[in-house]
Amino acid sequence: MLSSTRSGKRSNATLPKSGVHSLNNPSVGRGIRRTPPTIDTNLNSYDRTDPFQAFNVLLKLFSSLSSRIGGCQYRLTPQEHKLSLHLLHIVEPFVGSTPSKRTLITRQPTEILDVIVFHVASRADLLSLALTCSRMHDVVIPRHFDYRVVKCRVSSISVWNHLSVHRSLAMNVRRLEVLDERAVSVSCSDNANANLGTSNRATEMVPGGISSTETDLEDTDDELGMHEKHERYLLNALVKMTHLESFVWSCNHSPISIDVLWPVLLRCHTLEEVQINDNMVFSPAVVEEAEAEAGAGSSSNTVARRLKVVSLKSTRHAYGSVKHPDFTRVKGMLNDCPNLQSLDISYTQPRSLPQTHLPADDLFLFGRWPNLTSLTLNNLRCSSATSLSAASTFLFAHAHLETLHLELNPGSLTGHGQKLIFEPNSLPRLRELRAHRDLVSALLACPSIVPRPLEIIKGVQLSSEVNPAFFSNLRQFGVYVKRIELTSWNEMDDIRRLIDSVPRLSWLDLGKKGYGRPVNNGRSSTGISPGGKLSSSSTSYTPTVNVNEWATLLSAAPELTTFHGIRFFYEISPQAQTSLATSSSSGNNTMMNSVSSGSGFGLSTDRSRIRKNDETASVLAWRCPRLRRVDHWEDGGGKVIVIVKDGEGKEKDKGAPRWEVRRIKQ
Repeated sequence: MLSSTRSGKRSNATLPKSGVHSLNNPSVGRGIRRTPPTIDTNLNSYDRTDPFQAFNVLLKLFSSLSSRIGGCQYRLTPQEHKLSLHLLHIVEPFVGSTPSKRTLITRQPTEILDVIVFHVASRADLLSLALTCSRMHDVVIPRHFDYRVVKCRVSSISVWNHLSVHRSLAMNVRRLEVLDERAVSVSCSDNANANLGTSNRATEMVPGGISSTETDLEDTDDELGMHEKHERYLLNALVKMTHLESFVWSCNHSPISIDVLWPVLLRCHTLEEVQINDNMVFSPAVVEEAEAEAGAGSSSNTVARRLKVVSLKSTRHAYGSVKHPDFTRVKGMLNDCPNLQSLDISYTQPRSLPQTHLPADDLFLFGRWPNLTSLTLNNLRCSSATSLSAASTFLFAHAHLETLHLELNPGSLTGHGQKLIFEPNSLPRLRELRAHRDLVSALLACPSIVPRPLEIIKGVQLSSEVNPAFFSNLRQFGVYVKRIELTSWNEMDDIRRLIDSVPRLSWLDLGKKGYGRPVNNGRSSTGISPGGKLSSSSTSYTPTVNVNEWATLLSAAPELTTFHGIRFFYEISPQAQTSLATSSSSGNNTMMNSVSSGSGFGLSTDRSRIRKNDETASVLAWRCPRLRRVDHWEDGGGKVIVIVKDGEGKEKDKGAPRWEVRRIKQ
C-alpha cells in the first residue's frame, strides 16, 4: 500500500505541469472544441479589386478544415469550393505563379484606363504605353496621343468646332500653338523631308478623324465677318481646354487681339507657359478698352498662379506694328502673373518703321516678381535718367535672378552722359549675363557682400575702344567666369588681354571679326561669302590663319576645352570624310593609306589637306592639352571638329592626337 502510494506520487511528479493542471481541472478532460469560424459563401460579397480581403478569407477557410469532426475534416462543401475558386481568381493576378494573359491594368474598364492615361503628359511616354498592347493602343492613340499637342491656324474652324463639341477630348490638350496665316503649311508626314529652318514654314499637328470640313462650317457669303467667326470658334474651343499647360500665339496676320484671349487663358489654372509672337501686343490700347479692362479686372481677381514662363516678342512684319509702341497691354497681362520665374520681352523693329524703339519705363516701374530667376530684355529703351534709376531699382528688387540678358538700345542715351549704376549687393545669385561691355564692367565692379557666382558672359564687343577698366574688373571680380561668348573682335591683343584676365576660362567664342564680318572675309581664295558660307564659285575652304600663333595665344588658358570663332582645318571631300570615319580607330598612317587606296577620292588635294589637318591637330593638342572642340570648316552646318587623344594617362605617348567631325544639337 505504501509502495503504491509512493509510486502514485512519483508518477504525478513526473508529469508535466500542464498534465497536472489537466488532472486537477475536470473541464479539460471533457474535450471542449472551438467552434469553426463562419464564412460567407456569397460570391457577390467580395470585391474583385480587393485582393487582401480575398486572401484573408482563403486563409481562414483553409485553417478551419483541421478543426472539423469526422468525415468532414479536410473537406470543402460545394459552396466553399466555388468560393475558393472565386477568391483564387481575385488573388491570382497579384500573386499568381504564372503570368496572367491580361495584366491588372488591362482588366480595368475603359473609363478607368482613360483617367489613368490622362495624367501622362509626354507624347513619348504615351507612345511607349500604346505599344504595350492593343487594348492600351485603342485608348491612348485616338484620345490622348493625337490631342496632347495641337498646332493649326486660327482659320482652322473644323478643328476648333471639333474641340468645342467634344469636351472630353479638348481636356486632353496640353499644348496649343496657333500658327501664322501666311506660314507655309507642312504636314507631319512631310516634316522629315521639309526644311523647317526658315521662318515661313510651320508644321500643323491636328487630331485625326475630324468629320466636318472647312466648307461645312464657313459661310462664303459673309466674308466680312469671317474673322469674328474665327474668334468665336477659337474662344469656344479654348474654354473647353481646362488642362492646357502651354499656349503659343504666332498669328501675326490676324485682327484677333490677345486681349480677347487673355481672360480665357486666366481661367485655365494649369497654364504654365505663354508665348506670344505678335506686333499687336506692344500696340497702345484704346482708352475705352483700357477702362473696360480695368473695370473687368476690379470685378474679378483671377490670376494665373501657376504661370511661370512668359515670352512676348514682336516680328519684322508691318502688320500690327505702330510708330510708338508701349507696355499698355503688357502691363495688365503681367500683373496677372505673380509667380513668374522666366520673362522674355524682345522687340524687333518692323521693316516699315526701322527707327522705332520700345520704352521700358513702365516695365521697370511696375514690374515686381519675387520668384523671377530668368530675365531677357532685348532692344528696349530707357528714355531718361529717371528710367535708368528705375531700372537699377528693378534689378536690385529681383535678388533671385540667375540669368540676365539685358540689351538696352545704346542710341537712346547718346549725348546725355547717363549710365546705368547698380545699387550695392545687386543680383547676388547671377550666373549668366548677356549685356553691353560697359554694363558688364559696371556689374563686376558693383560691391557685393557675397561674391557673385557669375560663370557665363555673353554679348561683349572687343573693339578698338575697349575701356581698360573692363579687363581690370574682369581680372579682379570675375573669379568664377568660365565661359565667354563675344559678339565681335578686332585685334589679337584684345583676345590676349581677355585670356589673361580670366584664368579659369574653359569656353571661348570670338564671334565675328570686325563689325559683323567673318574672319576671312575679303579673300577670294577662301571661297567664303559675307554670310560665312561657301560661295558657289569655290568648292573648298582654305584657312588663312596662323595656327602656331593662335595656339600660343590659347596656351595661356590651361583649362580651355572649347574654342569657336577661328577655323583652323582645311575642307576635305565627303568621300574622304567617310573613309576617315571608318578607319578612325587606327593610326594616322592607316587613314592616309585608306584615302590613297580608294577610288575617286584619293586625290592629292585630299591627302595634302588631311596631312595639314593632322599637323594642326597635333599643334593644338601640344599647346592646349585640354582643348577638345573647335570650329568646322562649314559655317552653320551643325558640325564641329573634336580633337581626340589616344591612350591618355600612362600611355599618352602611345599615339598622336587625331581629329574627328561630329554633329551637335542646335
